[in-house]
Amino acid sequence: MQDKAAHGRARGTGTSAGITLLGELFLTAGVVLVLFLGWQLWWTNVESAAAQREVVKDFARQYNASSVQGDGPTVQGSPAAPSPGLKADHGPATVAPEPAAGATIGILYVPRFGADYSRPIVQGTGPAVLDSLGIGHYDGTAMPGAAGNFAVAGHRQTHGAVLDNIDALVPGDKIYVQTRDGFYVYVFRNSEIVLPDRTEVLLPVPAQPAAAPTESYLTMTSCNPRFGSQERFVAYARLEHWQPGTVGPPAEIAAQVQRTTREG
Repeated sequence: MQDKAAHGRARGTGTSAGITLLGELFLTAGVVLVLFLGWQLWWTNVESAAAQREVVKDFARQYNASSVQGDGPTVQGSPAAPSPGLKADHGPATVAPEPAAGATIGILYVPRFGADYSRPIVQGTGPAVLDSLGIGHYDGTAMPGAAGNFAVAGHRQTHGAVLDNIDALVPGDKIYVQTRDGFYVYVFRNSEIVLPDRTEVLLPVPAQPAAAPTESYLTMTSCNPRFGSQERFVAYARLEHWQPGTVGPPAEIAAQVQRTTREG
């Protein structure tokens, strides 16, 4: 009888220890998961935001240097003043050649995303760009102002969350691209949600394989849903007009451009 009781106590002790160990494992897994989510949703944004600010500052330094040398817009040694409200015809848009991977193309301004929203546009869509440097330009797609599709990508909830509010765009919203040559003003038209293999959205005329481009498009892509990547959210815009840097920024973003370029 005593042997049976001792055996029962030992078995109960072993079961209790196993439950305790299992509980500790679940607790540890929970802590690891919380830390991972904190890193993914908070720290990657902190790191990427810092890296993007440096890219913007570097662009601003080069922009200001070209102004001083007479290659860009100057107004008594300061960034150019805003252009008049009327849209003058400045002729065909200047189109820069596609740069090397990792090179900065310019800065993206989207008032719908906030009065202080400005993010760098960098060549390439690999992790080295999208996970740190901001908006990535798809290799081989058109450059700003060219006939065809200027296609870019960016994260939503992590790594700077550069396109977090892509679903908030309203038809008619302006999207501004600043390069060293000038300002390209695109107007948002529509959006759609597609599967990741729908690469035809990157064609010269989006989703029209046989069409030859006669206009300049901007296509922005990001993951969907917000905290997943099962789909892609695609926003389409069309170039409304462009103006060289020598006439200054469009009036609607002039104050923000002034702040941004002064930061360099």
